[in-house]
Formats: sequence, C-alpha cells, structure tokens
Amino acid sequence: MVSQAEVSQTEQPASPSDQSENADLTAGRRVFDLEVEGLSALAKSLDKDFVRALDILDAVTGRIAVTGMGKSGHVARKIAATLASTGSPAQFIHPGEASHGDLGMITRKDAVLALSYSGQTSELGDLVAYTRRYDIPLIAITGRRKGALAEAADLSLILPNIPEACPMGLAPTTSTTMALVLGDAIAIALLERRGFSEEDFQVFHPGGALGKQLLKVADIMHGEEELPLCPPECPMAEAILTMTTKRFGCVGVVDESGVLIGIITDGDLRRHMEDHLLSRKACEVMTDQPTSIRPQALAAKALGMMTLRERPITSLFVVDDGRPIGIVHIHDCLRAGVV
Repeated sequence: MVSQAEVSQTEQPASPSDQSENADLTAGRRVFDLEVEGLSALAKSLDKDFVRALDILDAVTGRIAVTGMGKSGHVARKIAATLASTGSPAQFIHPGEASHGDLGMITRKDAVLALSYSGQTSELGDLVAYTRRYDIPLIAITGRRKGALAEAADLSLILPNIPEACPMGLAPTTSTTMALVLGDAIAIALLERRGFSEEDFQVFHPGGALGKQLLKVADIMHGEEELPLCPPECPMAEAILTMTTKRFGCVGVVDESGVLIGIITDGDLRRHMEDHLLSRKACEVMTDQPTSIRPQALAAKALGMMTLRERPITSLFVVDDGRPIGIVHIHDCLRAGVV
C-alpha cells in the first residue's frame, strides 16, 4: 500500500531550475527539427536548375564572385572559401564595397553567385546592374521566385519556404543553414565534375593539418646528391666512410644498372663486428631486399613503414623503377608535422 507521503512526493511539481532546463532543451531541439526539415526539403527540391547552375559555373574561365549582405554575406564568405579550396577559383565581394570601386574585381570572364533570402536586398542593386550591363552570368540563391534578385538573375535556386528557427521568425537561421549547405553542394558537385584529387587538395592546403596528412614523400625527401650509395664489391671501410659522411645511418648497395639490391645499417655493422668486418665487401654484409618507398606515396605512409615494425628503422630509400632517387629520414617526417 502506497503511503500519503509517497503519493505527495511523486506528485511534487518540477523545480524552477528543472523547468528552465526542460525549456532550454525544447528550444534547442526545435531549432534542430526546423533546420533538418529545411535541409530535407531543399534536398528534395534540387532539380535541373541545380545542374544548369553547375554548367554555368563550370564554364567560367575567371572566378566565381560570391556576394551577400548581412547574414547572407557571412554565408557567402564561407561558400567562396569552400569553392576556392576545392578547385573553383572564387572570391567574396561585399555589396557595399562593390558600389565604391570593388566592382572592378569582377570581369567578363567571371560569374556572380548572389545570396539574398528576401530577394529584395537593396545593397545588391549596383552589383546586379553591373552584371546585366556587361552580360556577366548571375546565379541567385534566394527564397522568393518573384523577388527582384530572382527576376534579374540568369538562373535562380529557390530555397524552400520553411520557418526560421527563431520563434519570432526574424533571425536568419533555417534560411542561412539551407543557403550554406546549398553552397557546399555546388562546391562538391563541381569538385567531382572536375576530378579534383587529394593531390590537388594538398596544393591548396599546404599549411594546415590536412596538408600535412597529404604531403608526399617527394615533398620531403633528400635528393640524389645526398644519397649514401656504394657498389656490391665496395670494401666495408669505404662503405662505413660513406655511411658516416652522409649521416643517414645506412648505405644503399646498388648493382651495375643502379638498382637497389641491399642496405647496410648500424645493426648490420654490429652483427658482423666480430667477423673481420673491415676485410669484407658490402655485398657480404648487406641485408637483401631493403624496404623502400615510391616518391608519390604519402609521407604518412613512410612514417608508418619506419615506425610500425617489430624493429623500427630511421630511413627509407625512395625508389623509382627500382633505382634510388632519394632518401627520407624519420626526422624529415616529424619536422614536416606528419603524424
């Protein structure tokens, strides 16, 4: 039997702090729900106009000028940055600055991608007029098919009419999320059209973590002039001198055609120390079939090959068609920030 005290305890109302927390969670989840609804509707709305927009932008021989005012301007900056980093030269142009000289940044080889959810942004007027005067392709991302921007543009990508997450319907939230993702979709679709590769991506991102991950062995290796090499019949006294002079802790053994057939490391020297080492030849001390790597391999792979072994090594010969063209040391990888 449940006591009166237990009934009273279970029916006790939530504390003010609990009510505040529940209200916060409800507000946060409502934002997610509305913005997900917007993205879902946007994905379903993509049609031949999206493909036509890609055709226009893919044909551009200059740059894609991305523009917008206020929150749309912030989104436009991000879209321009994404386009530029994925193989589509682009720049952001502020509509206000465009009216005071920056229109000169836009040439007849360019195209303009203009963002305005209302389609009535007055600050875009001079820029839009400029594109019409000089027959520069203009693509609009807007929420109003009958707005001034859409009617002036060569092509309009219309955002679905989904409520803003702001309860007053004033702060751009759902609309800016849709515009941002549509910009990403354009950039990635252009990337795939153009066959943009990891190697291309690394060229545009040399300073960041992604750039370091995509560094190639050829980018950090030491060249042929620094290679520690000797022939198979080389006396060990000379081989050790080469090893010491070149400072890689090893010497590669190459045959008459220049193919790498062996390697002598500090470990090999220690193993043969009691076998009249200095009276031997390089071919008698070397380790056959040395581990090597291609110049186009990622530097991260080279680091793994040196460290993820039962007996880690500190250097790798870089070979092309069996012939050494460079050497990479573990310190080269670490200095380049490869992890």
